[in-house]
Amino acid sequence: MNVKLNPLQNRVVIRRQPAETKSLGGLFIPDAAKKLPEQGQVVGHGPACSQVKLNDKVIFQKYAGTEVNLGEPEPLLIMSEDDLLAIIEE
Repeated sequence: MNVKLNPLQNRVVIRRQPAETKSLGGLFIPDAAKKLPEQGQVVGHGPACSQVKLNDKVIFQKYAGTEVNLGEPEPLLIMSEDDLLAIIEE
């Protein structure tokens, strides 16, 4: 299924960065103990978004967004641009 997601107003669509699978010491982390990262990549944004563009890497608030699963391997997050805390520049 190929679905195109068009966020409205100042909403952004984020692909969350994958959770770490190993600890710093090299131990594997079980799924139940994995901490979901508050970082991701912008894969879509609404027409009222003024500060982010596609493919920006961002940090967002811990409990921000609504998860949606549209056939992607991982769910996407839809949130307000106001829930973004920073753009990561590399």
